[in-house]
Amino acid sequence: MYRLKLALLAAAITAPCASAQIQNDNETMEAVSFLFPDFCCTALSLSPLKNRLLFPRQEAYESRIDTYFDVKQQSITPNCIVQPRDAKEVAQAVKTLTVASVLKPCKFAIRSGGHTPYAGASNIEDGVTIDLKYISTVKYDASTKVVNVGPGAQWNDVFSVLEPLGVITTGGRSSTVGVGGLTLGGGISYFSGEHGLICDNALEFEVVLADGRIVTASKTSNPDLFTVLKGGNNNFGIVTNIKFRTFDYDGMWGGLVIYPQSKESMQDHFKALINFSNNYDKETKGSAIVMPVYQSAVGSDLILNGYEYAAPISRPAAFDEFLAIPGNISDTTGIRNMTSLAAELAGATTSSVYFGTLTFANDLRVMTKAHEIYLDVLANLKAKATGEWGIYVLYQPLPPAYYRGSIARGGNVLGLERFKNKVLCLYQPYISWQGAQQDALFQKAGADLVNRIDAYAKSIGADNPFLYLDYTDITQDPLASYGAENVKKMKAAAKKYDPFGVFQTLVPGGFKISKVA
Repeated sequence: MYRLKLALLAAAITAPCASAQIQNDNETMEAVSFLFPDFCCTALSLSPLKNRLLFPRQEAYESRIDTYFDVKQQSITPNCIVQPRDAKEVAQAVKTLTVASVLKPCKFAIRSGGHTPYAGASNIEDGVTIDLKYISTVKYDASTKVVNVGPGAQWNDVFSVLEPLGVITTGGRSSTVGVGGLTLGGGISYFSGEHGLICDNALEFEVVLADGRIVTASKTSNPDLFTVLKGGNNNFGIVTNIKFRTFDYDGMWGGLVIYPQSKESMQDHFKALINFSNNYDKETKGSAIVMPVYQSAVGSDLILNGYEYAAPISRPAAFDEFLAIPGNISDTTGIRNMTSLAAELAGATTSSVYFGTLTFANDLRVMTKAHEIYLDVLANLKAKATGEWGIYVLYQPLPPAYYRGSIARGGNVLGLERFKNKVLCLYQPYISWQGAQQDALFQKAGADLVNRIDAYAKSIGADNPFLYLDYTDITQDPLASYGAENVKKMKAAAKKYDPFGVFQTLVPGGFKISKVA
């Protein structure tokens, strides 16, 4: 009987129907589930990937699950984790799971860094997680000034290779963020003022499609796929390599500065940020983030600002208004390197996390009201929350300099060009807490911040529809925020490169273009 089971399964996963439409009837699925409780993992174990699998209760499995950024992701237990070593093995995993899905749906997740903080983003219950941990090589080619990066790498891996060579690329501002996810969501960098968003510095993607083909996407090869990958999340395939352009680099200035928080000081910081943003085109090497912050372990209301300048010049004039604000209680600014700066923003993996986002005009009225709402939400959390928790709210510029060069480099689908050189403010609540019993409290706090501020911005005509995917909560709809024309581009590319909807139906994590009206 066991041999018969294996024969049936082997026949299913080796059948020449990798591109067959996924269809199941209840009777077949019930029979397969009875014969093979872990059908999809069994299919992988009968494939050439049998030595790439991790299973629950194995030490390697458990330790890998523990490296997700968000505890909610860590609480999810896939039936198995498959860890391919190259694009061919990713293709084998996709083909095996799609073909096996003819008998029973084999749902899977795709993990690069595992940094997106909502349950199911890059992990899956009762399914298979394709973990790109070992597709993480960083290799620089001095003759072309191009760096090849595997999506499973973290940005610290990239900076550590490039900095000693005197070059850098636009990369994440936190060392532990994964390369793949940040790039496919757009990606903001300390170098974006001069060099654009992270996605627009990608010269070429290697992509495994739903039928197992491995293709190249660039300005000259599958250019429609190249465009939609930049902002389009995981709707079209699995990226297995990214070629990034690099540029000369010899260090930076920057760090974190902490101030006491008051109503008056908050106004000073908002005014400095507005002026910094409005004058951004005069000095595109600069980057500033203003963050009201409260941590229960500290118990004080503070302002934590990040100042960075993409050249080794101490206290550049672009930050004069910020640096003139008196009373700071901590200052780590200095001549630094990107590795050091990114390490300052590395996140722990021991808390549940909420991200949400909003974009609005560079307007003091909105920022002032947003802070009033923050104080109200914070008071409620102080009254009800227990254990260690913290809340940061980020205000940062979204200037035209970030996206002006996008079209010349093949374009993206973020749709920022619609706003005709308006200077915008990108807003993000970042909340962390302990204990699943508090999930509803903190999720509601994040949603209240976003929804109430958005309502106020709309009431005075200072709102903006764009949602930055790398910050969005699962309840938000970033793909729709890119505009109707870009939604059409993404739908057309999904139909062309994944005609049977494998990445829409078998990969539930991420933001699905099929769900956008």
